[in-house]
Amino acid sequence: MYLFLYSFICLDQEKIYNALGYNRKIVCLAIPGKIVEIDKNKEHGIVDYGDGTKRKVNTSLVEVKVGDYVLVHAGFAIELLGEKDAQETLDLFREMLSAGEEN
Repeated sequence: MYLFLYSFICLDQEKIYNALGYNRKIVCLAIPGKIVEIDKNKEHGIVDYGDGTKRKVNTSLVEVKVGDYVLVHAGFAIELLGEKDAQETLDLFREMLSAGEEN
């Protein structure tokens, strides 16, 4: 799952901060979504996160087209995903959110 792979990158960042003397915990989260619109400059697009939430994101880091699934972190599309991987990750997020509501 991409959620967990991306988390390892953040753990490396945390190790770097700690080595520099900063005692910080770093939490990174990248959310998958589907590109539904791209501006004419191909620098920004609208991403649908599957629950009716749509947001403008910067697409300058990856080459995307309408219909592609991407991982979005801090307003940037950072990686292309296959539809199956994107749906599995979104399902995992929904499962975690519903478990939190039950408590």
